Parts: sequence; C-alpha cells; structure tokens
Amino acid sequence: MAYPTAVTREIAAPAQKVWELVSDLPRMGEWSPENQGGSWKGGATGPAMGAVFSGKNKNGIRRWSTTATVVDCQPGKVFEIAVTFGPLAVANWRYEIEATAAGCAVTESWNDHRAGWMKVVSSPMGDHSADHARLEMAATLAKLAAAATSA
Repeated sequence: MAYPTAVTREIAAPAQKVWELVSDLPRMGEWSPENQGGSWKGGATGPAMGAVFSGKNKNGIRRWSTTATVVDCQPGKVFEIAVTFGPLAVANWRYEIEATAAGCAVTESWNDHRAGWMKVVSSPMGDHSADHARLEMAATLAKLAAAATSA
C-alpha cells in the first residue's frame, strides 16, 4: 500500500522494465532531482531484500549522503527502501508498479520518519515537505517514463 504522500503516472513500458529502472539505485540520479546515485555496499550488487546502498544527494549547493536499505523487493511489482542518516530514520520511498493495457501505472510514495527536532534542524537543507516531495516525485516519474520508453 502506498504511503499518504504519493504520485502515480502511467508509463507506456512493461512493468518489469520500469521496476528494473527504479530498483537500479546507482542510476537513480538520472531521473531524481535530488538523488545523484551512489553505490551498493556490503557485497550487494543489486536490489535484494536487506541490500544496503550508500546514496549521494544534492539540492542547490547543499550535498549530503544517506544509507538506504531495501525493505520490499518484489520484481516487477514493488521496490521500497528505508533511508537513514547515521542511526536516524529519515524516510521510506516506495514504488508500486501495476501492469495496465498500455504498459504500467507507477506509484511513487514517501513516508517521512524524521523526528520533529530533526525536521527543524534539517530545514536549512531545503524544503522537505509533502508538497515538495510530490513535486520531486512528479519530476522523477516524468524522467523515468522518458527513460523507460526511449530504449
């Protein structure tokens, strides 16, 4: 089930192909406005339950790193990561993909887990509101759609 902050987009490509793109975290920087990619850690080479990824992010001149752990991995259907900053829970990002007659419907959703104090402390790093997340998700899904239909 998608989190409350979500955006859905129809993509004229097979569900499995779209899943392969969203679960290829080193490539996420190709379509995400903030994420710049990163690398799998601890021997992981791709998406799998429990796999850990070190992500690089930027927003304007601000840059930061996070750790993402794969918490749901159903090829062709669902991909979800739990993001942390050190020991602190930040958010979960989830992609749900449903086959349609024209390709698939992709729902990207976000659940903010930051404690109240962390939201205040991180506010100088930029807007991390639900409205901002929706705008970024729409941009991500637009670029994802272009990538999925161009090859």
